[in-house]
Amino acid sequence: MELSPRQRQALEEICDTFCPSEEGLPTARELGVADAVIAAVDANPREPERRQLMALLSGWDTPALGAAGGAGWARFSAMSREQRERVLLSWADSRLAQRRAVFQALRKAALLFYYALPGRYGGRNPAWDAIGYNGPLGKLPGAPPKALTVTRVDRDSGLHCDVVIVGSGAGGGAAAGILAGAGLDVVVIESGDYYDDQDFDGGEYQAFSRLYMGAPTATHDQSVGLIAGTCLGGGTVVNYSTSFRTPDEIRAEWAGQGVSAFTSDDYTASLDAVCERLGVNQEHNEPSTRDRKLQEGCVKLGWHVDAMPRGVRNCAQGKECGYCGLGCRVGAKQSVVKTWLADAHQAGARLIVRTRVQRVLVESGAARGIVGRTADGHSVTVHSRAVIAACGAIHTPALLRRSGLANENIGKHLRLHPAGAVFGVFDEELKPWEGVMQALYSDQYRDLHDGYGLKFETAAQHPHLFVPFGPWRGSREHFRLVEALSSTTPIGVLLRDRDGGEIRVGRDGEPVVRYKLSEFDAGHLRTGIDGAAQILEAAGARRIFSSHAKWVAYQPGRSGSREQFMADADGAGYGSGHVSLSSFHIMGSARMGGSPAMSACDPTAQTWDVRDLYVLDGSAFPTASGVNPQISIQAIAHMSARALAARLGP
Repeated sequence: MELSPRQRQALEEICDTFCPSEEGLPTARELGVADAVIAAVDANPREPERRQLMALLSGWDTPALGAAGGAGWARFSAMSREQRERVLLSWADSRLAQRRAVFQALRKAALLFYYALPGRYGGRNPAWDAIGYNGPLGKLPGAPPKALTVTRVDRDSGLHCDVVIVGSGAGGGAAAGILAGAGLDVVVIESGDYYDDQDFDGGEYQAFSRLYMGAPTATHDQSVGLIAGTCLGGGTVVNYSTSFRTPDEIRAEWAGQGVSAFTSDDYTASLDAVCERLGVNQEHNEPSTRDRKLQEGCVKLGWHVDAMPRGVRNCAQGKECGYCGLGCRVGAKQSVVKTWLADAHQAGARLIVRTRVQRVLVESGAARGIVGRTADGHSVTVHSRAVIAACGAIHTPALLRRSGLANENIGKHLRLHPAGAVFGVFDEELKPWEGVMQALYSDQYRDLHDGYGLKFETAAQHPHLFVPFGPWRGSREHFRLVEALSSTTPIGVLLRDRDGGEIRVGRDGEPVVRYKLSEFDAGHLRTGIDGAAQILEAAGARRIFSSHAKWVAYQPGRSGSREQFMADADGAGYGSGHVSLSSFHIMGSARMGGSPAMSACDPTAQTWDVRDLYVLDGSAFPTASGVNPQISIQAIAHMSARALAARLGP
């Protein structure tokens, strides 16, 4: 994306306004934040969104924008910092959802890169020292060499196999291990690259520029951030190792959707096999400072709290574990790279990286391969007896649509487990970026209405996890929040959403995520925010604030009350741009079911439209799982792949 000098100046001034420059800290311009934003936008394949940004920047430094923002007929470049901040906040508080969305996108991008980028010449970012953040751990000396051999296509290529799998995450990886182990010739296609222990250094910018999905990063209105892995192993490389089995009540609910297998012994056997392969246990759960605050608050309230099941072996816990969402450099996390893909590789499966699949080849109503293109522009055609779509609940429905499938349920029934956060600031140092990623949880509000409710969880709070949720009401105020990061802990509110959204596909074939929090689910979010505040207050927090766009906070026993806090939260609202939410669990957009009238796939996970085309990722969930989904995804893939292997034969 080539910006004009005027457009670039506007972007740099916006970034400088969001980010602090006093107290000896560099400006966003000095850190190269605008360049990082441009690189991220360049990675977005959607040309319309790039054009929208360029149009916004073209009109930014005009008197009309200043007048609309309450700063008179001044150009943005001629305003004082206070005036610029008022203009930005006028977008944050606008009655127009589109303006609030623009503010949220600009805020997240500027602040995320400001705190994530290294300093000049690759050194330490001065902001890390200012806020007491340790920064990257560095690469682990003596890390083992990569165990898998991947194929990097350097010319136009044609291949043949029994089964081609699009996507290498929880579903694709598990399916590959089972199918290759059954003697089938398997090709796995991954759009990202292969990274392993020796590549992980705990750097935020390095991780989310290589390991995480670059686009879309949020729903169409920026109301929910979207976090998913894009590398060999997908989300299992960057998830927090939390490994809940599918709850019995969810299995019964899914069976009621026409998929009786979910209550069968076969599915139970697959859950057992997955948990065994991942080494799921509750023996590596030394509570971090964050978890201890969660535990202390729940115990004082008399609420449920328990240890997380985790898919790890020989986990270092401590400081190492806090960086696990940026790649586990000690190799303890049992991602599919360490498990199912290793099994598939040993059985002869071919792993092709940096290749994006454009469509499925359909002949006489059956899937017979794929057509893709590498990041370097080489075409890849794979002919096969069956195709598995496992590229995630955002990209799988887009692939199905690009391949000509017409079932009306493709893209519908999207569930996001939208997560909000409430923060507590304590008197002692917590270093919330250290310790086990997730050691404890509370199911106190698991069932608020007909099986729908929420979980309380924490996560290691690096700047990249605080910034999307933390309110921005001015650069000085925001810096004070980040400056207190070492004494701040979040309580995450993870909703099991009943009413979802959809994945639409643009004319360019790219997915667009549309999602609106329903009144029902917003009510549960409100209950969760109130509950999180109770936990933090019981644990002794001296200040509590929410992830609303407006400042919603109180100081227990000093200023304000929880009742006023909730009244302020209600006043700030729960709609688009009013409260910051993120999704770590994207599900249900090509769901399994008992008929084509209510699902995209049949009870075997085969699409209703095309034979021999299977969906084996979170897309297949009939409804939201209510728990971190990786075990359920792998169990569905395990069960379905065993059946497919038996049908195809060696």
